[in-house]
Amino acid sequence: MEEPQINSNGTDNGDIDLSHHLSDEARNRVANPLKDIIRVISECPVIDLISMANGDPHHSLYPFRQIMYEVPSVQDAPDPVTSWRNNSGLAQIIRSYKDKECALSIRDAFPYSRAAGLQQCIDVLTDFTKLMFAPPNHHVMLTLGNSDGITKVFRLFGEKGDHFLTDEFSFPSMTNSPLAYGVKWVGVKMDPGGIIPEELERILAKWDEVKSGRRPRVLYIVPVGQNPTGSTLTVDRRKKIYAIAQRWDLIIMEDDPYYFLQYDIPQTNCASTDPDEFIKNFRSTLIPTFLSMDVDGRVLRIDTFSKVLAPGMRLGWITSNKLFHQKLADYTDSSTQPPHAFGQMFVTEMLSEHGWKVEGFCRWLKSLRMDYQSRRDFLLDVFSARRMFVWIEVFFERHPRFVREQYSGGSPVVARTNTEQLLKELFERLMNTQGVVFIPSSTFAIPENPLWVESDGHVPLSDRNRFLRATFAGTEDIIEKGMIRLGNGLREFFQD
Repeated sequence: MEEPQINSNGTDNGDIDLSHHLSDEARNRVANPLKDIIRVISECPVIDLISMANGDPHHSLYPFRQIMYEVPSVQDAPDPVTSWRNNSGLAQIIRSYKDKECALSIRDAFPYSRAAGLQQCIDVLTDFTKLMFAPPNHHVMLTLGNSDGITKVFRLFGEKGDHFLTDEFSFPSMTNSPLAYGVKWVGVKMDPGGIIPEELERILAKWDEVKSGRRPRVLYIVPVGQNPTGSTLTVDRRKKIYAIAQRWDLIIMEDDPYYFLQYDIPQTNCASTDPDEFIKNFRSTLIPTFLSMDVDGRVLRIDTFSKVLAPGMRLGWITSNKLFHQKLADYTDSSTQPPHAFGQMFVTEMLSEHGWKVEGFCRWLKSLRMDYQSRRDFLLDVFSARRMFVWIEVFFERHPRFVREQYSGGSPVVARTNTEQLLKELFERLMNTQGVVFIPSSTFAIPENPLWVESDGHVPLSDRNRFLRATFAGTEDIIEKGMIRLGNGLREFFQD
């Protein structure tokens, strides 16, 4: 792969200088000198170089000569996910060898390596990223899944006293992470279409640095299948948000684990037997990403195989500009080190000529998308039969113990109803009396601050905490039983 041209400010040609966004920790961290030795060795032109530098066990001591993966034959079934699940489809064998030809050999995969990952795996994921997202300038670094990548990016930019922006309901496993080192969150108001661009701009325009510290510089967002609301940003909203990021000098963290699981989108003729045509048609059904719009290098995109292959793979990748890429690599070289070789070998072989190739992976993704959409539709059908709504909104004002305007005056973010108390009680009743668990929206709510809201007409987030989050990742039997129990529990709860 051709070495990128880097400007004196550490950025790719075409990117703007964004080095002022780096945290003190990121600025002060130095490269791991032992890992730099590996780089020097890898670039040495001597063919028969003998290295007595690193403490790698010789490959003859690796206790495996061949690794075999039995995977679905994506070319032989129009719906490989269903065929594989029903044990009715053909299988394909993908192999990694130590001494035979393959995309990433065992002897190359298991020595100590550098932070960004094994070059063969980086290359196939770089090609895949170019093909799917077409970013102007980008560099790929492997991660131990999205959680690993996101927490590292938080540390790349976050200082004690900083504020990061995100949706007013967001995934707590991620938003909890930077709290320990003094970063706070500002929740941006949402509607059924996701984060509202005008609300994002209002917060930035009215920010008082004397009272609240420096203006937020990072927006963390899940643009497709937002967790927990399930909303997906339109192209128009993405363009508006990116324009706001340019005006206010924001970094956008695009966390997109559900990108390839988009539903209810127009289908093109994806039945083509021509690989390039199939990939082109498949890609045309997907909404453009923030990364594909990024002309400044201000977007860091975080991808993962967790939702489309298996969560336990713990393998993902970050796409970013050269400066951020290098700083993340320095951090990884002195902390987690790169992901395990097993996952990198599998992904490399899967996307290579010996495996599914990119076309086959796209066929798997298309089939998986339709499978999840079918489960989603089944869940909604059960909801409809029982007159319920989703993401699941519960109208607590119809409950006999609902209290309205229990507080008056004072802070605009103080609850005026007992909605949150009733939500907590419903969660416990469903679990303890009906044997079904949903996650209450209060788990995802970003705490409000009166400095960031409009006092006139503002409805406190506590009074809008009236939702339950359900998953449709289970079988139809699990979904149906769960929805029946929810219906029974709601009837009993509202009769109380």
